[in-house]
Amino acid sequence: MAQDTQDTGMAQDGPAAAGEQPGADQGEAAAGQPSGPWARSFAESSDRGSEAGQPAAQDIIELAEQEAEASRAPETPLGVPGRPLNRRSPFMVGLLGALGVATTYGLVQLVAAAREVLILIGLALFLAIGLDPFVRRLNRLMPRWLAVLAVTLIMLGIVGGFLAAAIPPLAAQTAAIVREFPQLIEQLQNRSSLLGHLNDRYQLQQRAEQALSGGGSGDLVNGVLGAGQLVLGVVGSTVTVVVLTIYFLADLPRIRQLIYRMVPSSRRARAILIGDEMFAKVGGFVLGNLITSLIAGVGTFIWLEIFTVPYPLVLSIMVALLDLIPVVGSTIGGIIVSAVALSVSTPVAIATAAFYIIFRLAEDYLLVPRIMGKAVEVSATVTFVAVLLGGAVLGIVGALIAIPIAAAARIILQETVFPRLDRT
Repeated sequence: MAQDTQDTGMAQDGPAAAGEQPGADQGEAAAGQPSGPWARSFAESSDRGSEAGQPAAQDIIELAEQEAEASRAPETPLGVPGRPLNRRSPFMVGLLGALGVATTYGLVQLVAAAREVLILIGLALFLAIGLDPFVRRLNRLMPRWLAVLAVTLIMLGIVGGFLAAAIPPLAAQTAAIVREFPQLIEQLQNRSSLLGHLNDRYQLQQRAEQALSGGGSGDLVNGVLGAGQLVLGVVGSTVTVVVLTIYFLADLPRIRQLIYRMVPSSRRARAILIGDEMFAKVGGFVLGNLITSLIAGVGTFIWLEIFTVPYPLVLSIMVALLDLIPVVGSTIGGIIVSAVALSVSTPVAIATAAFYIIFRLAEDYLLVPRIMGKAVEVSATVTFVAVLLGGAVLGIVGALIAIPIAAAARIILQETVFPRLDRT
């Protein structure tokens, strides 16, 4: 009887123990194994992998693909992002540090290798930002693509009309220079003339002959080929900048959105205000610089025509182009024109130099403040230093974009750096 009772108790304890064991197995399955309609398939594939002594990779991938399809939703067609990696682990710290060094080195090498192309891209973007105010004004009346097309046609028409009006006189004056070249040689050899005096003092003719015939016909041929390559390079760079400017001008709203999208949302509104202010300063500088250069070219042409200085159209175009370079451009142009005016007379040369000094003062204190207004707001010292640094780093292109970059740096300092320093 006691034996039956003991057997009955063992039978009662058995189901209880068996009931506890499946519960534990279910907990482990919930923690470490997948659940859902394909859990049975996963178990079967695991059993097949165990029997074979290795995991069934194909089945595992198929199950993962099934899980990916199950996690797809209209709101998240590519699934929900997983938990980020622990960036504080020693492995991740070392990995990120090594990747940072490698990325920095790669970027430096990339910038050094593509320096010329990046300069052209930057110049095209600079011109697109400068022309964007015109496009936005026309965009109020027509679609943006039509406004971009209109601005492009207007600019190309102005350039084409200018070249059509300038090339015939330019060719005629160039031919006149070639015809008068023997007379210039005679003046160089005449010690009583001004050119002859300069030739005796600085050996101009001798240095020119050495430059032309220095190493024989081989160097001359190399020089001609080099000049041809230079011309082709300039033409190719000009076409590249024009095409990139049109593309950037058409896609500038999307470029702007992309730039602002990379800013954190908590600071995006502030970044939009600061960035739009920078764009406005670049546009105001480009417009004002073009207007002042046009005035410099027209004033030069009128002055040279009044005093019958030779080659007025060529010199006026040169002055207009040089005046695009801030601070030093008009000064260099004035020196060259004054030197050419010496061929007329010394008083005319002195008067021409005085004209450019007066024009420079009028440009700095009358034209620039009225035309550009508050578009730039950069002091004269900062302007001069920025132009020197820009010219030393990127040449003429650096000198052209130095002032807008200085204006943008001024905004960043006043709006972000200085207030933060004042609070510390």
